[in-house]
Amino acid sequence: MYAGTSVRDHEAARAWYVDIFGADPTFVASETEAVWELAEHRSIVIEQNAEHAGHAVHTIFVDDLDGLVPRIAERGPR
Repeated sequence: MYAGTSVRDHEAARAWYVDIFGADPTFVASETEAVWELAEHRSIVIEQNAEHAGHAVHTIFVDDLDGLVPRIAERGPR
């Protein structure tokens, strides 16, 4: 899983996540982007983008996408 959230103020958000996770970011990609690895293949990223602040993007990695897609399709629309 790779989950990302756009934030208005990177420094304020970074401090908040440091308090939540109890650690500095695992990786700092730039002055406006920081990543915390919570566990193997499970990361959270914050990126300063005031226009999209509060919006999120989630990427989930699966072992068998070709098998998963038909099972999801069988469930039908909600």
